[in-house]
Amino acid sequence: MNTKDVIYELRTKNGLSQDELAEKVFVTRQAVSRWENGETVPNTETLKLLSNLFNVSINTLLGSPQKLICQCCGMPLEDEIIGRNHDGTLNEDYCKWCYADGTYTYSDMDELIDVCVTHMVNENFSEEQARAYMKQKLPLLDYWKRYEELSDNGQFEEFKKQLIDEINDLHIEGMPKLEKLNALVGSFVNLEYRLPGGQKVKFLDDGTTYLGNQLQSEFGGERCFGVLANMDFILICTYEADGANPELVLYKKR
Repeated sequence: MNTKDVIYELRTKNGLSQDELAEKVFVTRQAVSRWENGETVPNTETLKLLSNLFNVSINTLLGSPQKLICQCCGMPLEDEIIGRNHDGTLNEDYCKWCYADGTYTYSDMDELIDVCVTHMVNENFSEEQARAYMKQKLPLLDYWKRYEELSDNGQFEEFKKQLIDEINDLHIEGMPKLEKLNALVGSFVNLEYRLPGGQKVKFLDDGTTYLGNQLQSEFGGERCFGVLANMDFILICTYEADGANPELVLYKKR
């Protein structure tokens, strides 16, 4: 689609008139009309406002002229998985797993490769092939080429180590020692728990990136431990395959 079609579709999908859209992005109704007629396109600052308003990338607003990929892991980027800056705006260079609220979540290329490979292996692509592919691809991406410039000098890694120590100090019965925390997007791990009173509740935000991991129970059987945390809380649960029958073990404010 062209920009004119994208703006018209987003405006009508969100139930906005031209006047209402104009008010939200500080332009005139005539300006919105010209965009939708294809006479003009929004300037850079207005594109940013439209991006925030409709929660889509500027690339989408411009009709997707580029094929975006994460400049840390190489994943193709769709609007739903684009990372966000500290101010909540979309950062079209990274996915939510590699860049969360202005923070780069990976500082070790080998660790990232280990995470990615588990999702790449299938009957046509062996682990050895996947690992070789990622080792060749990642050094060509902008984040790794500019790592010295972009890194936080290990501050985020120190936070993760502190969090791991806090979780292990809880001594949850049956849960093995936690060694690693990975970036996990809320929508993929936001399980619904049944409380003692019978009501069901979710504790996570689908659009937020958390730190977490899955651990096999020391008791054996089919249930796993799930660990999720961020700066504000620690959540530990158990569940069966594919997150079935989740049970909350602990939810602790930090």
